[in-house]
Amino acid sequence: MVLNDNKIKKYLLWLLVISTVIRAFLAAFFEFGNDEVYYWTYALYPDWSHFDHPPMVGWVMQLFSLNLLFSDEFFLRLASVVFMTIDTWLFYRIGKEIKDSLTGFYAALLFTASLYGFVITGVFILPDTPLMLFMLLSLLSFIRYFKTSKNKYMLLGGLFAGLSLLSKYSAVFIWSGVGLYILLFDRKQLKNKYLYLSALISVVCLLPVLIWNIQNDFISFTFHGDRVSFFDKLRPKYFLTELVGEFLYNNPVNFVMIIIALVLMARGWRVLNGRDVRLLLTTCIPFIAVFWFFSLTRPILPHWTAPALSIMLLFPAAVFAEKYKNKQKRLVPVGIKLSLSLLLIIVAVGGAEIKTGFVSLRFTERSETVQRYGESDFTLSMYGWKKIRTQFESIRNQKIEQGLMKESDAMINLNWYPCANLDYYVAYPLGMKMLAYGEPVMIHKYLWINEYRGGFRKGDDYWFLTESCDYYDVNRYFKDCFSEMIPCDTITVERCGKPAKYVFVYMLKDLKKVPDVNTMIK
Repeated sequence: MVLNDNKIKKYLLWLLVISTVIRAFLAAFFEFGNDEVYYWTYALYPDWSHFDHPPMVGWVMQLFSLNLLFSDEFFLRLASVVFMTIDTWLFYRIGKEIKDSLTGFYAALLFTASLYGFVITGVFILPDTPLMLFMLLSLLSFIRYFKTSKNKYMLLGGLFAGLSLLSKYSAVFIWSGVGLYILLFDRKQLKNKYLYLSALISVVCLLPVLIWNIQNDFISFTFHGDRVSFFDKLRPKYFLTELVGEFLYNNPVNFVMIIIALVLMARGWRVLNGRDVRLLLTTCIPFIAVFWFFSLTRPILPHWTAPALSIMLLFPAAVFAEKYKNKQKRLVPVGIKLSLSLLLIIVAVGGAEIKTGFVSLRFTERSETVQRYGESDFTLSMYGWKKIRTQFESIRNQKIEQGLMKESDAMINLNWYPCANLDYYVAYPLGMKMLAYGEPVMIHKYLWINEYRGGFRKGDDYWFLTESCDYYDVNRYFKDCFSEMIPCDTITVERCGKPAKYVFVYMLKDLKKVPDVNTMIK
């Protein structure tokens, strides 16, 4: 039985529905991770850009939560649930554009099987959520342009590339890919005025980010410049760590299938039009190669290359479609079934671990001490915050009744996380201010949030909470800042009836040293 387009669309619809339902459940069921809850501040205090990323992720959170009218995890993550569904359909559309419907269907399945696609962009709310959507729209537009020479697609490609740049700076590889393709394979396009108009549209989209950075001493570009390096001591360990991370984030089965597909195509198996192959490769290879180069000297994050690796799933999809186009004995090839099965196992086991802690992840000896209990258990970043609020509220009310603290006293911390976690789950719901004390590289957007909330004042008292799994020694960091630092209680966060972590609550009395914001920015 050979699948026709109508049957493929029917199966695609089922894929979209099932994927959306599962991801919507996950979005509502789990507390935010460190990065996600930080981006809530982008929606809470919108701006033309931010310390570490362009503004798009905050805008889409505002849009889908109706400007934070609905501010629980589900609505703040709703953009991810919706955009991933659209992304899956776009993979189908791109696959169909470069080959046929079967290629598109297999590409949609492979992207769904990717941990990056299904969870990182499809459940978690991160800059990658809008990045992936607009990057796919831009890629589809440029593919159609080079196929039809219709200038409307060139202009649409520039618009979506610009929206991608408003999502994440790595979107620059869209234009580097198109430019490289034109220089190497289609130089007559250099005479097309619409090419330059398309590029201008992208630049106009990026103007708010550029203006914001000019007003803020290019702090965002400086920060990202410090995260990468062209010349430094070689550290192969970082490169190997990056490869392992990419292998896991993109699904090991998918990763292997991309390599196999590239080898088959290099050996002459023509499964795609040469024009499309060249455009895809000039977009993806520089994207991956640049970050691999950076990883030779310093640690980077595995999801930075994931958009390019996701696009390269079109290659194994085309190989599968070519192999099975005339012998559809099974709807889904074994390789894709294996990939989807692995994803489901990872999601089920990971979700169970976050909620139950059934696997011991405390790898270090010092995690056995109370101050370090739960250290190295990364799942605790998404667990227990609501429980902390309930117990802290009782402690706070007691100290206010005793006259030891005032209702107006703010909360203070030292890093953008756990500042954002404590802000969203504890301080903000209790009507308290959360302020961050430290250098811009540590507190990020809280450098501006501090000012929005009135900043620090000498003589004020503050609450300080620190987790055992991410412990900050109050005496080390605040020794010269306050007259007194009084430990007043310890919160126990249990998981399945057992302690998962402890939270130490301090009253910091009489602030003596106020950070100089102007000096910090310079």
